[in-house]
Amino acid sequence: MPTILFQDSLLLAVNKPPGMPAQADKTGDTSLLQWAEAECGQPLHPVHRLDRPASGILLLAKSREAMTQLQLQFQARTIEKEYLAVVEALPAQSEGTLVHFMQKDTGKNRAFVSAEARPGAERAELSYRLLGSSQRYHLLLVRLVTGRHHQIRAQLAGIGCPIKGDVKYGARRGNRDRSIHLHAWRVGFEHPGTGEWMRLEAPLPAGDPVWDALAGLVAAGT
Repeated sequence: MPTILFQDSLLLAVNKPPGMPAQADKTGDTSLLQWAEAECGQPLHPVHRLDRPASGILLLAKSREAMTQLQLQFQARTIEKEYLAVVEALPAQSEGTLVHFMQKDTGKNRAFVSAEARPGAERAELSYRLLGSSQRYHLLLVRLVTGRHHQIRAQLAGIGCPIKGDVKYGARRGNRDRSIHLHAWRVGFEHPGTGEWMRLEAPLPAGDPVWDALAGLVAAGT
C-alpha cells in the first residue's frame, strides 16, 4: 500500500509501491492518484511522473497554482531528484555522468538512446555513483539532471547495466510482480507556498529480499 510522507494544505507526497500506476491506465487498476484523492477527500494534481513498475516519491498538488509552481521548478531543473537503482552488471567506472540523446517510441512505450544527436532526439543527462555490490547485483545512486521518458532505465541499459527486472530494457529476467528495482528515493524542492527548502525521503519497498540485502549500502554510502 502507498504511504503518505508529507501533507499540508498545498502538497501531498506519497511513497508509491512498485507495480501501482501513478495515474489511471488501460488496465483499470486503482492508481496512486485515485487512492490519494480518496485519502484526502479532494481532487489532486500530479506534478511529475513515476513509471508503474518503479517505486518511491510522487508529489501531488492540492491546487493548480501549487502544481504550476512545482512544475516550473522541474522545468528550471532546480528540483533535486535522487534515485536508487539495482543493476545487473557493474559499470565500467564507479561514478560518472551519462549524456545521451533520447527518442521515444510511443507505440512500444519505450525510449532509445544514442551517443550522437539525431533529429527529434532530446538531450538526457544523469550522474551516478556506485554505493556497493552484493554477490549478484550492484546498487547505484542516480541523480537526474533532465527528466525524460524512461530516462534512467534507458541510459543505464545503454551502458550495459540494465535495472533488475527491467526486461523491456534488457534485463535477463523479470521480477515475479513485474516491478523493477528502481526507487525514487529523495526529492528536494522549494515549498510552493512558503518557499522553504524541503527534502523528502521514501523508505525502500518493504519485504523485498534484494532491497533488504542492499539497504545497509544505502545507509553507508550516503
